[in-house]
Amino acid sequence: MTTEPTGLRARKKQQTRAAISDQATRLFLARGFDQVTIAEIAEAAQVAKMTVTNYFPRKEDLALDTHDQFVLLPATTVRDRQVGESALAALRRGQLAGVAARNPLIGFSGPEFARLVTGSPALVARLREFHEDRETALADTLAAETGAAPDDIAPRVAAAQLTGVLRVLFTETVRRTLDGQDDDRIAAAMTRLTEAAFDALAPSLAEYAIRTG
Repeated sequence: MTTEPTGLRARKKQQTRAAISDQATRLFLARGFDQVTIAEIAEAAQVAKMTVTNYFPRKEDLALDTHDQFVLLPATTVRDRQVGESALAALRRGQLAGVAARNPLIGFSGPEFARLVTGSPALVARLREFHEDRETALADTLAAETGAAPDDIAPRVAAAQLTGVLRVLFTETVRRTLDGQDDDRIAAAMTRLTEAAFDALAPSLAEYAIRTG
């Protein structure tokens, strides 16, 4: 009996997951999130219904298939900050880079997808959970990076402020997308608004969590 190589199995799983996600997104965009069933997605992806739920236990995550990337982005940016750079400065730099790259993780999802998400209460609620999860992830990272005691509230307060700004900027990007602005116009506005938003936090956070070495 031959055993399939681990790398090949992993690649096949990744391809199956991507195929399911792609078919789900196609159906959602065509008919709306609430109107599409798991069974229909399974049929379109040519897999069993159970296979869909094994890869995506929640239907919402078929449309929002970026939970880990979205949640970990701020924490990773802070963890990888440069020597002499504060958490605030690192996140400002990361957000501006995301605007320049028109990164979907900061809201550049296109009008069709923006309408899909904002038009479904279930997806709006799931996206809210994404924002809450990223706040928790950033708070944990800030606590580790600053050596904070378990009862120190500072990392949680800082994370709430920083992810709050990121959430406002995300929402504004989506709002402008829904208003019909093109990505270049949105990017120009969001560059200015990003600077203003992070400037507002500077008095309290400019010296917080500076990497010393």
